[in-house]
Amino acid sequence: MLKTLIIEDDTSFSELLEGFLAKHNYAVTCQAKVQPALKVLAQNNFQLVLVDYRLPDGTGLEVLKYLRENAINVPVIMMTSFNDVKTAVKSIQLGAFDYILKPVNPDELLLTIKNALAQKERQKNPSIEKDYIKGESEASKKIYQHLDLVAPTEMSVIIQGESGTGKEHIARLLHLQSKRKDKPFIAIDCGSLSKDLAISELFGHVKGAFTGALADKKGQFELAKGGTLFLDEVGNLSYEVQVKLLRALQERIIQPLGAIKTIEIDVRIITATNDDLQNSIINGDFRDDLYHRLNQFKIQLPALRERGDDLKLFINYFIQQSNKELDRSVKHLSKEVKKVLFDYEWPGNLRELSNVIKRMVLLSPTETAEIEALPDEMVFAVNEPSIIASGSDLKAINEVNEKALIEETLKKTKYNKSKTAKLLNIDRKTLYAKMERYQIE
Repeated sequence: MLKTLIIEDDTSFSELLEGFLAKHNYAVTCQAKVQPALKVLAQNNFQLVLVDYRLPDGTGLEVLKYLRENAINVPVIMMTSFNDVKTAVKSIQLGAFDYILKPVNPDELLLTIKNALAQKERQKNPSIEKDYIKGESEASKKIYQHLDLVAPTEMSVIIQGESGTGKEHIARLLHLQSKRKDKPFIAIDCGSLSKDLAISELFGHVKGAFTGALADKKGQFELAKGGTLFLDEVGNLSYEVQVKLLRALQERIIQPLGAIKTIEIDVRIITATNDDLQNSIINGDFRDDLYHRLNQFKIQLPALRERGDDLKLFINYFIQQSNKELDRSVKHLSKEVKKVLFDYEWPGNLRELSNVIKRMVLLSPTETAEIEALPDEMVFAVNEPSIIASGSDLKAINEVNEKALIEETLKKTKYNKSKTAKLLNIDRKTLYAKMERYQIE
């Protein structure tokens, strides 16, 4: 049975979920608050976590941060009401696999859980899907032209793109087309590692190096010998870890934590970021010399909304895949569905598109997908109600509130844009765009 933790303060809903999951062979533990849930997480190895966003003593984001800081690799699904959707999307940026809206659709919940567990399994046993679709737009062709050129070399590569654009997939392709393809490919999520954990994870440690170090541990640099080391969200590494990483790349040696001897290394480094590291350099969060060591070649992945006709190609591909997986026969999209799918901004890019199409196919019993099969928040985002009068302009009101919040946070941080972005739970690129939009000096 799969050990599952439900963090939900609505007792009736929690009991309903517990009973439903128990019928599907899940061993469920329930908690109603953040702090007791964190204690339970520290004492048990769960294979799945379902967490409500709004809780009596905090939010589900605190659970995500705890898991990240303690390097606990467990799939998390955020449960939220319609009004919390934007926050739920932010939770994905913090490491949640996906979110589901209340009231929960049972079939959708099981599908989301299945996908979350499958993703974790793929992380343990990495491979490239043979039937992965590339895209035919000029932007897509440019990606693969660059990939073909740089893959056979030993150059360090930075892959830059928004969350969900397929950065790890491109990193794996680089490895498989390189001379190191028969050696290990090891991926590390730098965003999930605290400073101390990052040093141990990357460079290893010896027994007794710190409290709890009961045995020697090889670092990922050593385990990836002869192969490729992929550092995802490299911009999240602390300054101290950046110093050690730079030394490792310059001298081709590492020194495990607490060790006297050094170890020679032989790895190719590929990094990824959803932020512009040059902004991080300006703000003092990332070393300039390390950036140039990593950036021997850059591959920029465009957002889905910038890939033109690829969107239609990807929609058809994901429908075919979902039909196979879910035993459905969706062949057509209603006019309303087409409008939403092609007008939506897709902030979660390919990952969001894949999840939305699976949900749509699951909820479509006939050959035609209707608007009811799409998430309400997507339909609302595309079909915003027309403005009746300036006094009822909800969008304008929200923009005024957003501008005020940004200005207030900037003052609190003494106009430190890096700290401001962190407090607002957005990346710096987004902050700069909003400041320019609202003409905030």
